[in-house]
Amino acid sequence: MALKTVGKVAIYTLLILIAASMIIPFIWMISSSLKLNKDVFSFPMQWIPENPRWMNYSDIWTKIPLGTFIYNTAKLTVIVTILQVLTSSFAAYAFAKLQFKGRDALFLGYVLTIAVPWQAYMVPQFIIMRHMGLNNTHLAIICLQAFSAFGVFLMRQFYQSIPDELCEAARIDGLSEYGIYAQIMLPLSKPAISTLVIFTFVNTWNDFLGPMIYLTKTELKTVQIGLRMFISQYSSEYGLIMAASVVALLPVLVIFLSLQKYFVQGVATSGLKG
Repeated sequence: MALKTVGKVAIYTLLILIAASMIIPFIWMISSSLKLNKDVFSFPMQWIPENPRWMNYSDIWTKIPLGTFIYNTAKLTVIVTILQVLTSSFAAYAFAKLQFKGRDALFLGYVLTIAVPWQAYMVPQFIIMRHMGLNNTHLAIICLQAFSAFGVFLMRQFYQSIPDELCEAARIDGLSEYGIYAQIMLPLSKPAISTLVIFTFVNTWNDFLGPMIYLTKTELKTVQIGLRMFISQYSSEYGLIMAASVVALLPVLVIFLSLQKYFVQGVATSGLKG
């Protein structure tokens, strides 16, 4: 019994240390965003500033068009997230609950594309988008990110945990495949959908290389490119840089916290049946 207690204490201590090592940089970022430049790297460090400089959070909106960058990022992120949820869940239903020739081979080939790094085919993609006249438009980013092999894999694994008898009973009652998908599968897949929403939202919001390649006009750029512009123009304004980083982080934090309960359920249940 004593060994069990010691083991639990050791595990919890280790987990607390790991969590602290991940949280401390964010706390430092928030603390630095409320300081003057000369105080950011002062030693010993003052975690709670005596005179918080809230003006940093108002100045960042005038230094660069941060509002435009956030609007562009939010627009792309919301559209891409909705499209990925729709396309991934729809394809996953077919792969999980429908029987057709070559289904497993097609699914395996589609999922294997996850192993190919994006850097390997980003040049052909750029050439295709340029020939289609979509270069320097938001539509290029939306078209390229509207489909996700990972999303299909995640949703299929969750759908396979739903009994086939439920779909069979619905078919006997006269419900079409579209009806089964919309009225049965989607309502039951909130955990998996929440997980996919979080992954897609975070990846799209934090995407830097994609918008950097396709978007050159300032009025089209996203917040990650905007932060890079801000750092290049005001490299010594550490307080303002940290304030802009905090603002860029907030939407991701809100989405994760609001869907956290479903996210944990989705991660735990999406791999129950393979």
